[in-house]
Amino acid sequence: MRKLGSLAVYCGSAIPLEADFMECAREVGTELARWGIDIVYGGGRLGLMGAVADAALAAGGKVIGVIPEALVQAEAAHQELTELHIVPDMHSRKALFTSLADGFLTLPGGVGTMDELWEAVSWAQLGYHDKPVGLLNVNGFYDPLIQFNQNMISTGFIRRAHASILIARDNLAMLVDAMEKYERHETLVSMMTRKD
Repeated sequence: MRKLGSLAVYCGSAIPLEADFMECAREVGTELARWGIDIVYGGGRLGLMGAVADAALAAGGKVIGVIPEALVQAEAAHQELTELHIVPDMHSRKALFTSLADGFLTLPGGVGTMDELWEAVSWAQLGYHDKPVGLLNVNGFYDPLIQFNQNMISTGFIRRAHASILIARDNLAMLVDAMEKYERHETLVSMMTRKD
């Protein structure tokens, strides 16, 4: 079983209509800090991003922000973080997330959050990383996505060997526990190049 010392937390920079999502983000920040898990995230101070960061910092946690130059103003870069890395673009941002974190934890969010989540899953399939990819299904927010992922598996667009890459739970402690128990799978590249 692996110990997660740091997690890349993917979540929205918008303020959602339902307050439960902001409260969940604060709880995630507090709990990860309490468990000694460092947070690597998008570097903003708004929305769920800011709620996660502020709660973790208030609980004495380490929070590392990674933000592209173009988004420093748009996402209002958080200036009170443990570390803030300003990078040239989104590709650099996601590459640094991957190198700094022991796994990926996705909270509710929009298009940017989905981009980060699916890239983490895709890179795991290909073998660019072997880190766990977790999805916190807050109030059923990700029910349709989990069903869609299952549909991709059942129709053969995701191989059965990769069905366990996306780890979804509706409870943070259970999700982190499942992520720490994640076992490496055979990569797509290995499958396509092996000679049986």
